[in-house]
Amino acid sequence: MNKKYYIVALILLIFFVISLLQNMLGPMIPDIIDGFHISLTLAGFLPFSFFIAYAVMSIPTGFLIEKYKGKTILLMGFSLACAGALLFAANSRYLSSLLSLFMMGSGMAMLQVTINPLLRDAGGEKQFAFNSVLAQFIFGSASFISPKIYVYFMQNLQSVPDRETGIFNLLSQIVPEELPWISLYWLFVLVTLSMILLIAFIRIPKVELKEDERIGQKDNIIRLFRKKIVILYFLGIIAYVGTEQGVANWISKFLASYHQFDPQIVGARTVSNFWGLMTIGCIVGLLLLKLYDSRKILILFSIGAIISLTSGLFGPGKVALIAFPAVGFFASVMWSIIFSLALNSISKYHGAFSGILCTGICGGALIPFIIGWIGNHLGLRFGMLFLYISLGYILSIGIWARPLVNNETIREKKNAIRRASENYTNL
Repeated sequence: MNKKYYIVALILLIFFVISLLQNMLGPMIPDIIDGFHISLTLAGFLPFSFFIAYAVMSIPTGFLIEKYKGKTILLMGFSLACAGALLFAANSRYLSSLLSLFMMGSGMAMLQVTINPLLRDAGGEKQFAFNSVLAQFIFGSASFISPKIYVYFMQNLQSVPDRETGIFNLLSQIVPEELPWISLYWLFVLVTLSMILLIAFIRIPKVELKEDERIGQKDNIIRLFRKKIVILYFLGIIAYVGTEQGVANWISKFLASYHQFDPQIVGARTVSNFWGLMTIGCIVGLLLLKLYDSRKILILFSIGAIISLTSGLFGPGKVALIAFPAVGFFASVMWSIIFSLALNSISKYHGAFSGILCTGICGGALIPFIIGWIGNHLGLRFGMLFLYISLGYILSIGIWARPLVNNETIREKKNAIRRASENYTNL
């Protein structure tokens, strides 16, 4: 297999763009609430519209990959996201934002499902684990940067009367004065359009799926959904993504409501720190997975996330600024551990199971909406208590999980080498 490093570089760039667009919504929510004068419940529909697209598009995209070239699907995904961003940028209304976010989410779902097998094929199977970790690092880096871009745009648009030329002068003429955050959607249009043009001029091979990566027949999905273990792990992915987005999307509004911190400065910076610590946590998690059973790490990090969440919700403002990002650190290992435990718990139909698990990303739609609905009636602090349910479920996975294959630790590897050596000596 010839490794295509330029394709690997392109995929890493796509991971960066997905994260940049996906995680810009969190710091924007307080301004969207004020700009459209909407309730917390209606605000909860914003992440709902984006992430419910994963439930709609993940499995269908799996079938498309088996039929069309990767380039075609990548172009479709970015075109859909570009059209969604342009729709809202040109028609800044609440209902338009819901349709826009659904279109953008659908495009991101198509990209997510496509680039993972493409990364394995282009970079080589032996380098797939390394490239996957690198991709997660790039994804986390973009999550850290996106709130900072938001702050940069807001600060420069506010000082635009002092400027005679430049991009912000142009934006001030096309963006409603009372809705400056709409400028980010013009940025989304520019970024996605640039990706379309870039991909159009790059030769991308058809994704060659391994047998266990294929969705297969629809009957495989139905057969899997009849298994209790599949449902349990599907709920685990819903719980994780819902927790991640439930915290990230409501941090800024919580800090503004209970501690009077400026959402455009302090709120956005705290969201950025959340993603930054999550990226650092990924590195720490990789080291720990070489030393301990993944289930023990999941339990330990779940408890750490619960303690951090409690400190953020009930501690003073200065504590909240540290505690909420700390939730990101402890959440960092949850996705990879839950996903690997799930796939290692069945012996076949891994492609179909992966499609089902990716559909669970819709948890990013459900839990933030539930938090907003409860918060609208009882207060946002009470709404965010719902995260104890999702974190409690994730904690339980570390207790009841019984994978067919455990993660290999350094100690187990040394024991295996020693046993092999002893068996060879006894021959």
